[in-house]
Amino acid sequence: MADTLLTETPAPAAAPAADAVPPLPIPEKFRDPKTGELRVEALLKSYLELERRLSQQPSAQTAGLAAPPEPAAFDPASLDPAQLRRLMGAPESAEGYCIACDHGLFQPDPEINGRLFEAGYTPAQAQLLYDLAAERMVPLIQTVAAEFQAEREVERLVARFGGEERWREVSRQLLAWAGKTLPPAAVEGLATSYEGVMALYSMMTGSEPSALSMAGARPGGGDGEAELRTLMRDPRYWRDRDPALIARVTEGFQRLYPSQG
Repeated sequence: MADTLLTETPAPAAAPAADAVPPLPIPEKFRDPKTGELRVEALLKSYLELERRLSQQPSAQTAGLAAPPEPAAFDPASLDPAQLRRLMGAPESAEGYCIACDHGLFQPDPEINGRLFEAGYTPAQAQLLYDLAAERMVPLIQTVAAEFQAEREVERLVARFGGEERWREVSRQLLAWAGKTLPPAAVEGLATSYEGVMALYSMMTGSEPSALSMAGARPGGGDGEAELRTLMRDPRYWRDRDPALIARVTEGFQRLYPSQG
């Protein structure tokens, strides 16, 4: 028989907490062989050695690894003139310019186009240059040419009337007579040339041909005032002083405004 039925029941082991983290495994070299505890000094020494080795590792460039290539910079000097012109939008040749000169004052010049091509002008830039010449330079040239021609015409009139003093007197008389007798458009048209002034003088003195002194409507098919003004804007009239064109303008005004006194 057993000595007693009353024996002490051992207490049950406490269950681990649900949120307890299991201990990390410790390498043997960091564990004290006698006590099994963590050797903090050994762990710290190992960490410092690892950090020193990492800081001494060579970079990719010193280790012989190729660094990623940098994008090459664009150098216009590396292009030949033809490539550079094409890059800027210029045509393949000077013949590639299609210049419009609808104003009729001048036509495209092959030599100028060649110089524009060598300078790398695009078709739009070349057209703009021609347009600016027609807009600004041609009127200036017309003015200078007209002034120069007017000086030559005055010299002829001075010689025709026997000197400057006599011409000034005739000019004064012509202005006074024409201002009372003829419309301003007729005076403006005739006073721009030697032939026109002489026609005014003939009408004032009554020495014009009888066919021109007949009052009435102008002959059918003759030039009207608008047509005569258009002819006066023709470079052949103000620049070239074409005798046939000058005669046509002069006779046209004489027919439109025959002598009235």
